[in-house]
Amino acid sequence: IKIQGNTETEKRNLQYELKMFLFQLPEVVLYHIMSYLEYKSLSRLSQVCKTIYHFANRDAVWRKIAKEFINTGITRQGADVYPHIPLKDRVKVSQNWCHGICRKEVMLKWRINLLPWIQLDGDVLYLSQAADIGAYHMRPDTGKLQRSPMALFSGHQEDVCRFVVTDTHLVSGGSDGKILVHHRRNGFSMEYSGHNQEVNCLDCRGGLIVSGSRDRTARVWTLSSNCPRDTIPMNDRVWSVAISPTQSSFVTGTACCENFSPLRIWDVERCELLCCLGSEFRRGAGVLDIVYESPVQLLTCGYDTYIRSWDLRLSPRKCVMEWEEPHDSALYCIQTDGNHMIASGSSYYGVIRTWDKRQTRCLEMFQLSSAVSSPVYCLRFNTSHLYAALATALHSLDFKQGPRPRR
Repeated sequence: IKIQGNTETEKRNLQYELKMFLFQLPEVVLYHIMSYLEYKSLSRLSQVCKTIYHFANRDAVWRKIAKEFINTGITRQGADVYPHIPLKDRVKVSQNWCHGICRKEVMLKWRINLLPWIQLDGDVLYLSQAADIGAYHMRPDTGKLQRSPMALFSGHQEDVCRFVVTDTHLVSGGSDGKILVHHRRNGFSMEYSGHNQEVNCLDCRGGLIVSGSRDRTARVWTLSSNCPRDTIPMNDRVWSVAISPTQSSFVTGTACCENFSPLRIWDVERCELLCCLGSEFRRGAGVLDIVYESPVQLLTCGYDTYIRSWDLRLSPRKCVMEWEEPHDSALYCIQTDGNHMIASGSSYYGVIRTWDKRQTRCLEMFQLSSAVSSPVYCLRFNTSHLYAALATALHSLDFKQGPRPRR
């Protein structure tokens, strides 16, 4: 808006009258007016005066903008994953995610090569190292870990392959073929012995556990019994599983060494095959990670270097979108912000890529290991930090901070 007047005094008076008129409008109208402003204009508007500053900093003003940006905590369905963090701050940090502005740090190191796995739960990071799982408190201001774990979950005779954290339990599968269910509060644990070889993958939702193993079976369990409810012969090694948010079905990803699709969806109650996803997987294109975005949408990745998006409402024979790793590396893990962003971990030199699902090329690439080549076995992120587990270290990318200045 251009304020015209003959003198500076007249201009200031006109600005004051316009501001008073603006705040005589109902809040609904003000929200509607501000919804037409883009990020930079809204930021400038908030600097006009204290009254506008406090109004323009409300989450309701920034919600529409935040939904269009990556990793702001607003999902495609409109849910807010991090309501305790102001949306304006999250949109600001989102700019750093878009442009790859971050500070790299090594959080933890160990001497021998491991296959670690991590999970984030609020301000706690869970990390598996060999046969144990440690729970590390994260400092809310810096995202750094405390040196010693505040809790330790053990019981496996060999390395932990995968684990899942729920509101009440930590469920882990190991190379010893066992599944351990730890109660997070009272420390009680229960051992499930059901697989003849290592448990490569598992998932847990609402008291239901699904596990997959190198012994070519998938098994369905409940938290109330240590005996498998059902066993499904898979005729191939099972690398990944994921339970639908509705808990009515689950997906298995296999090594793709046989003449059938490595991605199959099963009914939970009857343990019957519902459908196969895809029809053009080449031999050896095993699926290493599966992530549900909604009950009808999921993401997969694996040895064939592609991230694929599937919509179960459409034909199961073809994915709706795919993104190719440009250096022809296998993709070990993926995570999504539930809206526009995907992060993937590659098989060489700790390479992480971020993707905007509205584009075909990756947004940014981060190489965490240059001296020794290691896969990114697992990665997790929140709105400000990304954590990645490599063979000998846990790395972090801090998107609140810029890179350290060179001396």
